[in-house]
This record gives sequence, C-alpha cells and structure tokens, in this order.
Amino acid sequence: MAWVYLIIASFGEIFGVMSINMYNQKKSIGWLLAIIFTFGFGFYFLALAMKEIPLGTAYAIWTGLGAAGAVIMGILFFKESAGWKRMLFLSFIIAGAIGLKAIE
Repeated sequence: MAWVYLIIASFGEIFGVMSINMYNQKKSIGWLLAIIFTFGFGFYFLALAMKEIPLGTAYAIWTGLGAAGAVIMGILFFKESAGWKRMLFLSFIIAGAIGLKAIE
C-alpha cells in the first residue's frame, strides 16, 4: 500500500506545481488555497508512504514522478516544448524512478 500512497503523493506534487503556475498567471485566493491544499495532500501521502519506504527512495521517487508529471502537464496544458531532447531526459527521470522501485 505504501507504493500506492507514494504515487498519490506524486499527484499532490504535480498539481501543486500546476497551481503555482496558475497563481502566477491569475493571482487569486482560490489558487493560493489550491497550492496549500495540493501540497498538503501530497505531503500527507508522502508521510504515509515513508512509514514503509526508506526516506531516500521515497523522496527520490516522489520528486522524480512530480517533476515528470509537471513536465507532461506543461506540455499538455501550457504549450511548453515537447522536443526530442526534453522527452529523452524525461524518460531518464522515469527510468530512475522505476529503477529505484525495482531494487527496493
């Protein structure tokens, strides 16, 4: 169950970063509250995951999946570049997260 919590926590990271971007575009209390809620959600599930997964592994996977998800969100919703080099290095992040899970 800890790995499921870690994946859920990654969504908190992804949507938290997206909320920061939206707040920077449209400064409102709603987006500020979204930042607080989404990161709080992510930290809560990260804490649950870390009861069974070692800190180094949990944090590396959480940040890696969060970073990869933020890149994908940027491409899909904010018209950021999806060049081959960017996608190559994104695949390295994902491969690293998979590798850490595989050796756990």
